[in-house]
Amino acid sequence: MSKFTRLLMGTALAAVMAMPAAAKDLEKIGISVGLLGNPFFVATIKGIEDRAKEINPNVQVTSVSADYDLNKQVSQIDSFIAAGVDIIMLNAVDASAIAPAVKKAQNAGIVVAAFDVSAPGADVTVMTNNVKAGAEACQYIVDKLDGKGDVIIINGPQSSSIIDRVKGCKDVFSKHPDIKILSDDQNGQASREGGLAVMQGLLTRFDKIDAVFAINDPTAIGAELAAKQLNRSEFFITAVDGAPDIEKALASGNSMIKASASQDPYVMAGKALQMGVAVLNGEKPAEPTVLLDPQLITADNVADYKGWTAAR
Repeated sequence: MSKFTRLLMGTALAAVMAMPAAAKDLEKIGISVGLLGNPFFVATIKGIEDRAKEINPNVQVTSVSADYDLNKQVSQIDSFIAAGVDIIMLNAVDASAIAPAVKKAQNAGIVVAAFDVSAPGADVTVMTNNVKAGAEACQYIVDKLDGKGDVIIINGPQSSSIIDRVKGCKDVFSKHPDIKILSDDQNGQASREGGLAVMQGLLTRFDKIDAVFAINDPTAIGAELAAKQLNRSEFFITAVDGAPDIEKALASGNSMIKASASQDPYVMAGKALQMGVAVLNGEKPAEPTVLLDPQLITADNVADYKGWTAAR
């Protein structure tokens, strides 16, 4: 090989090395959510699918429900890795224990995009500002009670979003010494059935309750059902989500649920997918975590609220 030939080959190799990596096609997406029975997660999946099909109309999307079971979600991530997905859209059911599974996926060359809740080490994350959501829902309680009363927080699975909502709520209550928290450690499983079961027990324990903060709308609906079954009506309920069922409850004017700090699951998850695709294409996000502001929905403004089912 002549010196000139070697020089040409070296120049060509340098040129190839200097070129940016080719964009990777988006062909397969795996989605794992906390609970598919929750309309919130149905809306997140729709947001992901719509944004993904704008990029590749033939993209393969697989959605599974972890049912708030960490071991089940870890197994789902393993299945996504085996299937060779390009992006895992992750609604982590545990705020910290999911970390090894996230790392395993990334080591396999898969982008992990977290939505609704954080996941340690995820490439990108898009969430509601859940501390603010909890604070807004509980400030409503404080205002309606004039800073004095016996309240309950119905907790849930310890994902980051629920931890943050409870933190925001407690931060507000802590500023009012005449607000007494009767219970804050009961896990309503973030579901209607769980909220019903927990609230039945709480109503048996406490003769007087002034207000309840439920960590999401399904929990709030279950709590209201328990109150009706036991003929208790002395308290009111606030929550987080702004779900379609809550829109109807607020508009009816006769529900015990009086306020909900809204989220936009469709926009949230779609944004996370778009950011994940950018990472897939070699782009480093300027802000890897994006927080979306909630809006407190009440009977006074529900008519103007653009909810989860609004036309996009």
